[in-house]
Order: sequence, then C-alpha cells, then structure tokens
Amino acid sequence: MVFSSSLFLFLFLPIVLLIYYLLKLEYRNIFLLVVSLLFYAWGEPKFVIVIIASIIINYVFGIIVHLCSENKVSCLIRRTILIVGIISNCGLLFYFKYYDFFLSSINSITGLNLTLANVILPIGISFFTFQGLSYVIDVYQGKIKVQKNLYKLALYMAFFPQLIAGPIVRYVDIHTQIDERVSTIDGFASGIRRFVIGLGKKVIIANTLGAVADSIFGLPAEQNSMAIAWVGAICYTFQIYFDFSGYSDMAIGLARMFGFNFKENFDYPYISKTVTEFWRRWHISLSRWFRDYLYIPLGGNRRGNVYVNLLIVFIVTGLWHGAAWNFIIWGLWHGLFLILERVLKLKKVRIRVPKIIIWSYTSLVVIIGWVLFRSPDLTYARDYIGIMFGLNDPYNVGFTVWYYLNPMIVTMLVIACICSIPIIKYIKGNVGSYEEHSGFSLFLQNAYVLIILIISIMFMATSTYNPFIYFRF
Repeated sequence: MVFSSSLFLFLFLPIVLLIYYLLKLEYRNIFLLVVSLLFYAWGEPKFVIVIIASIIINYVFGIIVHLCSENKVSCLIRRTILIVGIISNCGLLFYFKYYDFFLSSINSITGLNLTLANVILPIGISFFTFQGLSYVIDVYQGKIKVQKNLYKLALYMAFFPQLIAGPIVRYVDIHTQIDERVSTIDGFASGIRRFVIGLGKKVIIANTLGAVADSIFGLPAEQNSMAIAWVGAICYTFQIYFDFSGYSDMAIGLARMFGFNFKENFDYPYISKTVTEFWRRWHISLSRWFRDYLYIPLGGNRRGNVYVNLLIVFIVTGLWHGAAWNFIIWGLWHGLFLILERVLKLKKVRIRVPKIIIWSYTSLVVIIGWVLFRSPDLTYARDYIGIMFGLNDPYNVGFTVWYYLNPMIVTMLVIACICSIPIIKYIKGNVGSYEEHSGFSLFLQNAYVLIILIISIMFMATSTYNPFIYFRF
C-alpha cells in the first residue's frame, strides 16, 4: 500500500485517524503498532516476520547492553555484545539484500557457478535496520535510556509513516514523544498541508517526469540521441528528488497528524554549489546517520584518515541504496568529488568563479551520478553517458526529442525547476509573512493545499504509473 493510492487516502488513513482519536490515550500506541504491522503486511504478509525479528533483536541487545552497563561489566564484554548486536542486524540485512549479489560477484570473479538463492527483498529493510542499529548504539553510548517496553520499541521501528521509505528516525529524537505527545488542531492541520504537498510532488511532478525517464532509459542507450539522453537524465533527476522528498513530506505530515514531529529530510539540494553542500541537503537523515555511526567511529576528520574514511562511507552509501556495482560506483563518484573539494579547501585554493558556474559544476556531477544510479548496470551507464557527451554515436533512433518534450512535459519541467528552489522561504525571509491565523493567511494556506489535492486526485484517477523509487531500499 502506497500513500498515493486511493485505498490509503480514502479508506486506510481516515479509518485509522478516526479510531485513533476515539481511543483513550493509553491505547493509542498499541493501536498504532497494530495498524503499522497491518500496513506493512499489505504487500507481503510473510515479511512481517522479518521486521518482528529485527525488533526482537534490537530489544534483546538493548536490554543486555543496559544490564552490562548497570552492573559495570568490563568494557571489552560490553563492546563485544554491541558488536554481536550490530552483526545480528547487519546479518539480517546482508541475507535479504546482498546475499545473491555476493554470490554473483564471486561467480563473476572466479568463474564458479554458485547457485543463487533468489532472495526477495523485504520492503524498507534498510530503513528499519538502520533505526534499530542507532537505537542499540545509542543505548551503549548512554545517549538514551533503554526501552524496556517491547511494544513501544516496536512502535518506534514499525511506525507506518516512515516504515518503508524513511526518513530514518532515531530513537533519541522521538523517544519522549512515544509516551508524551500533544495533538493539537494546528499540528493536525499542519500535517495535512505537509502531506498534501508531498502527495503533489509525488503524483503530479515525479510520476509525470518519471514516465518519460522510464521510456528513455528503457531503450538501449544507443537508440537515444544526445538531446534525448539529456532529457532522460534531467527527468530522472527531478523524478528521484520529488519522489523521495514527496514521500518524506507525506511521512512528516502523517506523523504530525498523530502528534509526532520528525526532522526534515531534504533542504532544496538542487541549489547546492558544491557536492559537499548537496550531501548536507539531500537525504539528511541518511547523511547524519553515516556521519555519526560510521564516519566519526572510523576516525572522522583526523588528518591522514579523512580521505579513506570518506571513501568507505560513500562506498557503503552506494551499497545501502542497492546491491549492484553501479550503486557502488555512484557512491564512489560522489565520494571522490567530496575529497577533491576538501583538498582544495585545506590547501586554501580560492578561485573566483561566478556562482552560476559553481552551481553548474555541482549539477553536472549530480546528474551524471543519477545516470549511474538509474542505469540497470555499469555497461548501460557507460554507453548512456557516452551518448550524452557525444562520445558514442547513436543509431536506430526512433524518435525526435520533441516526442518526449511535449507541452505537458515542458510545463512540468518548468514547475519542477521552480519547486526545486526555496521561493517561499525567500519571500518569508525578505518580505515577511502574514500574521498567524489572519483570515487572508488561512485562506491562502487552505486554498493552495485544496488545489494541489484536487489536481493530485485527478492525476491519480487518470494514471496507473505510481512507483516509489525508495521502496526497494
């Protein structure tokens, strides 16, 4: 079940909200846990066992680590228990996500013919695994108190708004909200607005441009002209942003409806002037997770290790997104530019370049990276990028670029460009905003949200194309 489906919008969500607010406070968490597991089971009921196993693993290791700390067990034993807990989490993730990739890589390198297990990937396993890991590590480091109530920890890991595609919510950020959260009319209304904005991003922009990107990337690379290849790359660049940020907006909005406050996950990444800045703005919850739980433990910014640490982090970032070599190369691609920018900064290389040139450099790096990300394999990515830059000659090109750039797509590209920049934030910061709850302010807030909702429903009713890119992660 996806947030942008009629089943979710007009049946699941209204019923859940109605029952939730009719229940007494002490029963609401249990109810949310039950409906979250039902939500997850909608696609593949058997995989509920996987998330329950993950919950139990982290609950048990959290308790053990806590008891060891209370009883002043030696650091070596505590650290060993933590490592076993981390391996248990990663082992579950490895089997379902990387086992077949590992075997196929061995086959390719050695010439062996090991039989693949054809393991089906549970939806959102990377997200709830990382949430569980952060919980156990934070208990070990004393940042949070252990959660002795199993169903409350289960709610943290299985809460349906962020369960299958993030953002990665840390226990340290919401543990007090599990027991003590306040639901208000303003918060609920804010959640609805945020959800509708995310729905519009997904259904109106991402789906429309995604259909074009899929058509172009669905052809052999050589059957696209240079112009068509660039259209495909740009459409996918916007698709993945509005798809994922739209989902994050919907997740944040849903959480607000139930009284939870999640941190932001995107901050207009396509206005970035460096690749380093891009990663401060893109998928913020993942970037911070790797910074705190991998980069810093590896040594962080200590001189001599920093470049190796960055490469390790971005290799793992690539692997986190998918079990394929093109994801690893995508991670390395970004990691290398981060290292380059850090070297230039440390050497205090200051070159006065117009901002538009710096922004263009960053955009080019990101777009090429998305081609690596979108391609089915490295060979296709190499050929596609070759077409984009005129290094390969296309043949059997069946369409002109105007077949794809019809008025609807051109309009949507313009809208995507406008929505990728912080216009509203700029207006509020430089012009000011209306007084809260003034009549005109309320009218504007509700009018544009209602328009987006109506248009989104129209798009949903007339299209069967509705993928969520980050579900497979």
